[in-house]
Amino acid sequence: MFIIVRLNLGEHGLRDSRSHQKSLRLQERTVNRLALVLLAVAVVVLTAVISAATAGKLARLAGASYPNALLGAAAAFVTVLTLAAAIATALSELLT
Repeated sequence: MFIIVRLNLGEHGLRDSRSHQKSLRLQERTVNRLALVLLAVAVVVLTAVISAATAGKLARLAGASYPNALLGAAAAFVTVLTLAAAIATALSELLT
């Protein structure tokens, strides 16, 4: 079952609907940018966690104690996040 509603746009109705379409496009772009930023953050954090786990495992295989392996894993995690922040800052300077 379909419900058909006639729009009475009047004399200036087309201009109003066009401006509404522009605002919808702007909202769509904003949502797309937000999704892209959230995806990039998720990828960076996942990469940092994987590198930290790898560094901790390699330190344990090399015979380090648990506290020393944990320190190495934390250092790797922070290093990846710092590198990602530096790259993002450099790219934002170039793109703006």
